[in-house]
Parts: sequence; C-alpha cells; structure tokens
Amino acid sequence: MLWNKRATRQNDTGTDKGKISEQFAQQFLVEQGLSLIDKNYHCRQGEVDLIMLDGDTYVFIEVKYRKSKAFGGALAAIPSSKQQKVKHCVTFYLHQAGLNEYNTPCRIDVVALEGDINNPQVTWLKNAF
Repeated sequence: MLWNKRATRQNDTGTDKGKISEQFAQQFLVEQGLSLIDKNYHCRQGEVDLIMLDGDTYVFIEVKYRKSKAFGGALAAIPSSKQQKVKHCVTFYLHQAGLNEYNTPCRIDVVALEGDINNPQVTWLKNAF
C-alpha cells in the first residue's frame, strides 16, 4: 500500500502520523475481511481507534505506530493504564449501542506498525488484552 508522498511530507506532527497509521491499519483490516463500524470513538475514559466487525464479532482496535523498535517499539507503547482505558471504552460503547457486554462476541486487537510510515511492518495481535 503506497501513500501520497506529498501528503506525508506535510504530516510531521504526531497527530498526523496517528491519522495516517490508523488509515493504514483500517485498510489492512478491511483487506483481511473486517468491516468498519466506527473510528476514533471517544468516551470519558479514553478512545478506541477503530471499531470493526469480524463476522459477528465486534473488534475494538488500538493502533500504534513507532518509527523504530528503540525503547520497545509499538507494542511496548501500550501500557496497562492505556489497556484499562480501552476496556472502559469498550464497555461504554456496548452499553451505548444497546448490546449486552456478556453476550456480545467481542475482542480487543492491537495493530502495531513500525518502520517507514508509507510502508510499515504490520503486527496484528488478536485478543491482545
């Protein structure tokens, strides 16, 4: 997947890189057969980057991008405090959508992107936490 080089030159902030990486992850997951429900879902406790369906399973996805593996890379950038915030958002989303959190099939995945933002190495962890 190639990105518009002109757009990437202008995107130097962390927010812009976050949007690019989330868009890349979304496209990657669509190519794997998932369908998008929502993105950047905010609640009081935090945010879920992508909400998708994998068959009848709701998948809540945390996307992390790091240019290098220094300091542990993208996977190390998701501390337990962030995991708890995502879990709270999942519960809030399910309640708000009128879904029973105990009977609705769902999981939390992580898509870790590392390297060149235009062609990163992708690690997809299903049921990450």
